[in-house]
Amino acid sequence: MSRLDVKKTYKLYVGGKFPRSESGRSYPAVGGDGEVLARMARASRKDLRDAVRVARSALDGWAGATGYNRGQVLYRVAETLEDRKDTFVEQLTMTGANRQAARREVAAGIDRMVWYAGWADKFVQILGNLNPVAGPFFNISVPEPTGVVGIVAPEAPALLGLISRLAPVLVPGNTTVVLASERHPMPAITLAEALHSSDVPPGVVNILTGRKDELIGVLADHMDVNAVDAGGAAGDQLTRIQQGAVHNVKRVVTMNGPTQSPYLIAAFTETKTVWHPKGL
Repeated sequence: MSRLDVKKTYKLYVGGKFPRSESGRSYPAVGGDGEVLARMARASRKDLRDAVRVARSALDGWAGATGYNRGQVLYRVAETLEDRKDTFVEQLTMTGANRQAARREVAAGIDRMVWYAGWADKFVQILGNLNPVAGPFFNISVPEPTGVVGIVAPEAPALLGLISRLAPVLVPGNTTVVLASERHPMPAITLAEALHSSDVPPGVVNILTGRKDELIGVLADHMDVNAVDAGGAAGDQLTRIQQGAVHNVKRVVTMNGPTQSPYLIAAFTETKTVWHPKGL
């Protein structure tokens, strides 16, 4: 017996919830064969501003957690991704990847999340330092999170590219507003569902789907965004981010270099140096 194929309508992920866009707009997610796979919420400028506000409110709690606790949470995310790996493989296959390549991408994404989880209680010892000074003082440098970080996710690989940019931002305690892959957005919202059922506090990760050209300028200009990972921005998009960054001296990080490195964690930290007298 034939039946109607019910297409899923995906929503945004903001503040630990799945709201529709305030504009009511959506756009089709199209597979490799041109078939419409689902409808995606098309985020508006107001949706992005709401996501930044929520990310800022979640910053103190996430940054204030111990590195050990953040590592546990990220490892739990990897466990949840493992449980959903068949769903991710199916979605990547529908976007045009062959099944073997899709399996490799999902496995690499899970492994990468585990790898970064392991750094959460170690990066401070590597990036921090007891500095030699001429005088009776201790001089200690300690890395701290940059703050609210905007992430422009790569268009492809849709899942591995997003995990590769998201995980190092979360390790030191930053909160995020993510612009998902515009062409292949389904894995990003399925990742959001995994985050939601893990132990990630609401507001730490906020994922928006929609037209990047419409949202990148707002993200770049926003005065309460402290840094932008522009790994998924290309051409005029990157130029627009760099132009907007001058308003509050945002840090702009590009895709150059490896996608699995402690230096990507360092790229989203600030160094605080403390002087303390040694005493008698």
